[in-house]
Amino acid sequence: MENQKHLFTLPEDIHYLNGAYMSPNLKSVEQAGIEGVRRKTNPTFIKENDFFQPAEEVKSLFGQIINGSSRQIAIIPSASYGLMNAIRNVPVKKGQHAITVNEEFPSDHLTLRKFCQENEIELEVIKPTNTILGRTQEWTEKILANIGEDTAVVVMSSIHWMEGLKFDLKMIGEKCKATNTYFIVDGTQSVGALPIDVQECNIDALICASYKWLLGPYSTGLAYYSTKYNGGEPIEYSWMTRKDGHDFSKLTDYPEEFGGGAMRYNVGEFSNFIALPMVKSALEQILIWGPENIQNYCFSLLSPLREFLEEKRIAKDKDQLISAHLYGLFLPSSIDLNKLMEDLKGNNIHISARGNSIRISPHVYNDAHDINSLISVLDKHF
Repeated sequence: MENQKHLFTLPEDIHYLNGAYMSPNLKSVEQAGIEGVRRKTNPTFIKENDFFQPAEEVKSLFGQIINGSSRQIAIIPSASYGLMNAIRNVPVKKGQHAITVNEEFPSDHLTLRKFCQENEIELEVIKPTNTILGRTQEWTEKILANIGEDTAVVVMSSIHWMEGLKFDLKMIGEKCKATNTYFIVDGTQSVGALPIDVQECNIDALICASYKWLLGPYSTGLAYYSTKYNGGEPIEYSWMTRKDGHDFSKLTDYPEEFGGGAMRYNVGEFSNFIALPMVKSALEQILIWGPENIQNYCFSLLSPLREFLEEKRIAKDKDQLISAHLYGLFLPSSIDLNKLMEDLKGNNIHISARGNSIRISPHVYNDAHDINSLISVLDKHF
């Protein structure tokens, strides 16, 4: 796969290695948004079918990315919204517990913690050992060891959002299935740039904000809910999620029945005429590239960085256990993180600091010059 910077409008003097913070707009996504704004200038262009058909197209595209039925996909405004729909429908028995991982993203942790408090069950936070090498494999093993018949739900990100460590979702999903445990995954920091299969991994709910690796606009997202959720209780009761919601002549019949699959979990006004075309355009481009190709491109791109770290003897986990699009690096105690970040910013290099690590998150708009510029600054501090 070749560099795709020509499809974006990033300035040439900016080294944007911060896709995990927020993706830049594709030119096509920007244009779709502009056209969406202009469309409402004359509302006669917006037909009744436009409230529903574009959403079905978006669901179909997302389904192809995750290998999930479009019928089981809902459009959401945020990851926290999708998570609440998923967690509030998990059945709980007395004496059960819930599981998440250490330093999980706040929305995941806080939503699960509230669920545990309301249901008076214990929240188990699984921590890795205090080492870097072998950290990921050992972490997965500890998660597996704690899942049992008394586990109500496991809530975790597909990769660790701070470090990029890849959990073995397939093994965790198999253990959850065997113990009748709900498996809820926040895919915001990997879906779109790293392959995932909700069927193979036995994922019950996959929640994704779209403004990062799905390359969409802010305040939009997509969620997959397995058939376990088809009889669940949604957060809200929109007319658009009803079985005959598309028939405007019957709106005041006030139907009780929801539409099929995960329709009930759609956010109200999900047919956003500005944002949804942007999401669609982004998903179409991701499918053209392919998440596996994106991952391979990023892996090759980071080769000089990995060689640099080996020369500097900076400890890190095995490359196959760290995602290539979100590469977390623990800093030696001798390095002043604030000075490093100031130096990077002064050289127009944009990455994130999370905890005691830096997070390098490239995409197909990055090239060797971006990585070499990063290495030059790191070399002055390491």
